[in-house]
Amino acid sequence: MRRIIILSLVFSLFLSGCKSPLFNSTEPLAGRMDTEFDEWNIPGTFILKDIYIVGLGDSLTVGLGDEFKRGGYFTRLTNAMTEWQGVEEVEVTNLAVSGRRSDRLLQQLEEAKTRNYIKNADFVIFTIGGNDIMKVVKRDLFNLKKQAFYDELEQFTSRLNEIFTIIRTLNSDAIIIVGGLYNPFTLVTDEETGFEEILSDWNDAIEVQTELDEKSCFVPVTDLFNSNSNMVYHTDFFHPNAKGYEEMANRYLEKIAECGLFQLSDGELDM
Repeated sequence: MRRIIILSLVFSLFLSGCKSPLFNSTEPLAGRMDTEFDEWNIPGTFILKDIYIVGLGDSLTVGLGDEFKRGGYFTRLTNAMTEWQGVEEVEVTNLAVSGRRSDRLLQQLEEAKTRNYIKNADFVIFTIGGNDIMKVVKRDLFNLKKQAFYDELEQFTSRLNEIFTIIRTLNSDAIIIVGGLYNPFTLVTDEETGFEEILSDWNDAIEVQTELDEKSCFVPVTDLFNSNSNMVYHTDFFHPNAKGYEEMANRYLEKIAECGLFQLSDGELDM
């Protein structure tokens, strides 16, 4: 009984002590430090977007020679672009025409419909120049002179600069991708004709034009078609076949990566 009374007394004293602050002698807590976080930057590729692609130029962008009718390098490339980071959907308009030269492309760029397409494009992809060279070959077939190709190159370079100027006037943000030229004549002759040097200078002119533009990429393809050992030519021995276009598309993807898609797209797209 005595023990019960003592325990009751102790318990009542404990309860009475709870009515006053438990830590009366403790100094006030210092103000809590705000937790500092690094700035949270959402990557541009996180927000998916639809991209619109316009194709221009000649038969290579048409896909002439593709026995599977899959649109040559252009359609293979644009299909692959659906897998890029930052891409929701891909919409494509291909305005290329077989046989088109640079002067005819300039005329096309004056058309209101074409200009509207380019104004809305995220990418402008084209091949041009092969038919400019062939114009010289056909005109002077039995009296080919090296200087004639350089005279034409001077005019081509001027027209190419104008093509870029028009595209940039219409659309300062689009990424421009231009394919290089190759020499199909290696299939019909092993003779040293000087054509390789001519072709190299034409490709250099195209590449320099892309380098002068901050959002462009040049895609060289000469080495893909310097022979037919890999069976990359169509039966006309001038245009690529399906395998040749497949290799072209892979080269385009490879070169776009080297050019820096993330930088070219201002951080909105990546591979």
